[in-house]
Amino acid sequence: MSWLPLLGMIIGMGFSFGLTPLVGHAWSAKNYSLTGKLLRNSMVLNTAVALIISIVMIGVSFFFHLMGQPPEVVELAIPYYQILVVSFLPFLWFFTFKQFAEGLGDTMHAMLITLGANLVNVLLNYVLIFGHWGFDSYGLNGAGIATLIARSAMPIAFFFVLRHRKSFREYWIYTLKSSLDWVSARKLIKVGSPISMQMLLEVVAFSLTAIMAGWLGVIPLAAHQIAIGLASVTFMIVTGISSGTTIRVSHQYSQADYLGLKRAAYASIHLVWVFMSFTALIFVFFRNQLPELYSQDTQVIYLASNLLIMAAIFQLFDGTQVVVLGALRGLADVKHAMIYSFVSYILISLPLAYLFAFVFQWGVVGLWVGLIGGLTSAAILFYSRFRTLYKTLLSSKKTNLA
Repeated sequence: MSWLPLLGMIIGMGFSFGLTPLVGHAWSAKNYSLTGKLLRNSMVLNTAVALIISIVMIGVSFFFHLMGQPPEVVELAIPYYQILVVSFLPFLWFFTFKQFAEGLGDTMHAMLITLGANLVNVLLNYVLIFGHWGFDSYGLNGAGIATLIARSAMPIAFFFVLRHRKSFREYWIYTLKSSLDWVSARKLIKVGSPISMQMLLEVVAFSLTAIMAGWLGVIPLAAHQIAIGLASVTFMIVTGISSGTTIRVSHQYSQADYLGLKRAAYASIHLVWVFMSFTALIFVFFRNQLPELYSQDTQVIYLASNLLIMAAIFQLFDGTQVVVLGALRGLADVKHAMIYSFVSYILISLPLAYLFAFVFQWGVVGLWVGLIGGLTSAAILFYSRFRTLYKTLLSSKKTNLA
């Protein structure tokens, strides 16, 4: 049941991500009124998406007792889950503001607000879960309430930034003056929905791989979670680089600076290669020590150390696919990425994982063969698509000049 809020969040976030390249294109073309119109329409669209998803997710909670879980677990899970669902709307409002600001090239405010919200969340968890400072102890629900408060504070903080910061004030005025129109909404849906589906496909593949790890037993599952957890840390770093790539590429694309576009994309790729090579070496050389941060079980540590070698192998491919994906989003070329994700993660990764883990009996290591296969395929397909688009853009520019 814990994966349900994540599922809804991924779908909603994907829609909001479509705003960044479109705002980047409008801003670079100095069409500032369009940036305001995009923000207004995106806010309405994302609100509608959040409400629809929330209603569906709340409805699902009434069927938790049919999911084969212990009654005492269901009783605790339902109110906590429903609180998290309520927090989804303000969280998506924050992402709307965040993606808008990133389209303008501003990433600092989103980072500061996120860090501040995390600190608030940690503090409120301490107060509300355990009942400190005169508050009652709410247990698990306290964690949900803390998350709701922190997520509600995030869009409020960003609203004041957009309203009062001089660098944003002009765009905010355009937003207030703009009107809702189907053309802008359709653009946002056209770009946002494939991004949403692409993200969902990747999450589904990794989630199903974790489920298959559970079929192998408690120790393989624990080792898998440790290795994935460590790999996720490096992935979050390159995700930030990918977001920066989207911004730079969208700006250069709108200015028809295709050489600058290529340089921005390749600079990001090279930066990711250096970083992921470094982290791959850390995974290899410290494979026996890193799992000890999570467990003291010798069997879990041994198996996790083997999986970290597999994680080291896919570091370059994982970094490449996510940063080239960022470049494709900067070009607003998202439909092919969705199709390639389906091929890579559903048609290649999952069958390979099952084949090596259960047919060839490689166990949890076989599951990681599937992950490596899927990420490698995605990196190759995304990169090929970017090269094709770049050559097409360069060719069209030369034709126009002629």
